[in-house]
Amino acid sequence: MSYLVGIDIGGTFTDCAIVDRAGKLLTTKVPSTPADFSRGMMDALDAGAQALGIGLDRFCRDIAFLSHGTTVGTNTIIQKKGAKVGLITTKGHEDAIHIMRGSRGYGGRDIRKVVHFPETSKPQPIVPKRLIRGVSERVDCFGEVVVELNEQEAETAIRSLVQEGVEAIAICFLWSFRNPRHELKVKELVKRIKPGLFVTCSFDIAPKWGEYERVTATALNAYLGPVMSGYLGKINDSVKRLGYRHGLQITQCGGGTVPVERAGEAPLLTLDSGPVSGVTASMFLGAAMGEKNVITTDMGGTSFDVSIIHDGKPAYSFVATTDQYEYFLPRVDLQAIGAGGGSLVRFRPETRTMTVGPDSAGAFPGPVCYGRGGKVPTVTDAQVVLGYLDPDNFAGGRMKLDKKSAEEAIGNLAKLLDMKTPECAAGICRIVELQMADVIRKVTVEKGYDPRDFVLFAFGGAGPAHAGVFARELGVRKIVIPQRRAASTWCAFGAAAADVLHIFEHSEIMPTPVPAKRINDALEALEKKASQLMKKESIAPGRQRFEFSLDVRHRGQINEVEVLLPFARLPNDFEPRLRAMFTEKYEKLYGRGSALAGAQLEFVVARLRARALTPRPKLVSSRSSTKTVPSKAKLKARSIYWSDLGKFRRTPVFDGEKLATGNQIRGPAIVETADTTVVVHPGRTLRLDALGNFEITFKS
Repeated sequence: MSYLVGIDIGGTFTDCAIVDRAGKLLTTKVPSTPADFSRGMMDALDAGAQALGIGLDRFCRDIAFLSHGTTVGTNTIIQKKGAKVGLITTKGHEDAIHIMRGSRGYGGRDIRKVVHFPETSKPQPIVPKRLIRGVSERVDCFGEVVVELNEQEAETAIRSLVQEGVEAIAICFLWSFRNPRHELKVKELVKRIKPGLFVTCSFDIAPKWGEYERVTATALNAYLGPVMSGYLGKINDSVKRLGYRHGLQITQCGGGTVPVERAGEAPLLTLDSGPVSGVTASMFLGAAMGEKNVITTDMGGTSFDVSIIHDGKPAYSFVATTDQYEYFLPRVDLQAIGAGGGSLVRFRPETRTMTVGPDSAGAFPGPVCYGRGGKVPTVTDAQVVLGYLDPDNFAGGRMKLDKKSAEEAIGNLAKLLDMKTPECAAGICRIVELQMADVIRKVTVEKGYDPRDFVLFAFGGAGPAHAGVFARELGVRKIVIPQRRAASTWCAFGAAAADVLHIFEHSEIMPTPVPAKRINDALEALEKKASQLMKKESIAPGRQRFEFSLDVRHRGQINEVEVLLPFARLPNDFEPRLRAMFTEKYEKLYGRGSALAGAQLEFVVARLRARALTPRPKLVSSRSSTKTVPSKAKLKARSIYWSDLGKFRRTPVFDGEKLATGNQIRGPAIVETADTTVVVHPGRTLRLDALGNFEITFKS
């Protein structure tokens, strides 16, 4: 056999998805190991081997494609455990990273924070001022060298930073993306003076103008470099020793994977790559179902992540924010809030209300019902009290839940609110569900999309329990819980289904009218660079796919929109068609009539997404269908509290893995799989489709 394997490390669990040559999907789930995440990955591989009934070394030898999504980079930033970074920049511009932007990541979000943001609230510096060195050099906006690099100053700066004990050096000069000669020279000096020291250049990480965002991206990449390169090297060596003969791939935030060597050089690409894999998997399934408009929702133990797929393409963004720092990073657009199964519930005495999240109980100690020492109730505890979760059959029976402790913890909270315990538990779920509906509106309604034109994919261990409420709130056409049991490991499946992806950008302001040749020259240079890299990675031309786009704006504005090109090179009469495409997208974002008809435009970034097609999983469609529910799929009914009814009610429970294609379950009902629970509320109907997905529809 040859297997496609995806592994995704989350804050609570590490998931493994295995697809064999026949298209059969097998999933496993093990606890994450925050002290050493590489151990959790190897545990997941071992669990997969055991599920297949073979040894770990045999399993690794039989893997055709291994892709890994990780939160190590994200956790490093959150926990502020990155490397000690030195920064070398153009003399006179040493303070850009400390000045930041005025809104500091809050622009367009909360006007009170934008206008009244005190200086004292600035984050801990990525690079303290004492570790920043300015050197004499200057390149102008056309890429011409105005002042030659002072190599003696550069060498002095490097030696002083090495003496300070830095573990990584970031290099960011003005306009270096137009001519990287000076950055390359300083990088060469670093390698000569201190071999083995992690060094990163801005032209390789963020080749765009915007000095602050570029220097931030470069500094963050250096901050993550030593931690991530050590971690990735460790797991790469481990799987090689076990017999894996192909290159390990690491998922990246742009919607594909990169070789482990590239991820080690540019660990910034791995931020948010785990949730993005869920979008990749949803694109794959949506195409198989004929659904081009999909809202993806991923609720795990720690967070709730949302994205959209419109007309078969994911939404993209190009500026990210971490801890108030804004930086350039081409990525699938995700919105995330701290709302997961482990989100902590607290009482606010001043308002006599309760809050849910954003902080989480994590894997340890976890929710109160886990019996690991947790004292603060969580969303999972509320689900146990309501009866959604079976305490004796949680995680496929691998774990027993302490229902009594959960009832006691939520009961204490209910007394403070003058509520009954089940009412309080239902209120907790309602709060988190409305928070989810609100963040979904931000990626749909606020971006010009109508949720009623979409289907909603609900995955992650906790998502299918709540989707019936927040999806109804939004008015989507239907809910899809993908591939039954695999819903809880959907991001791992996405890692296994992802293509290799490299993103190349060329930044140059080109105001209209502009000859097609000028833009085509830029596109051709990007394609040449991509072809050379893919050849180096032994990717055959037949596997290569190129997708070009341009960032366009009205002249005089600073915000641009990306226009995907329907051709690899622009025809001579391209402008009217491209202007119409720009206007359509611009007005979708900013409102009908907002585009300035006939105004001068500027093309500011040419972009190439270069993909290498990888082996794809096969989705096997069932040829038979029946409405008769197999008797073996019917489990013991249990008492569930339904807030719509305001009382407990004896409710049928089904084993989702034993339901047959075509089966329909009318709510209220509970459908269980080994790793997730689907709550079918009153007024909803669940059906198992031919591809093995649960579909939930609403009464009209």
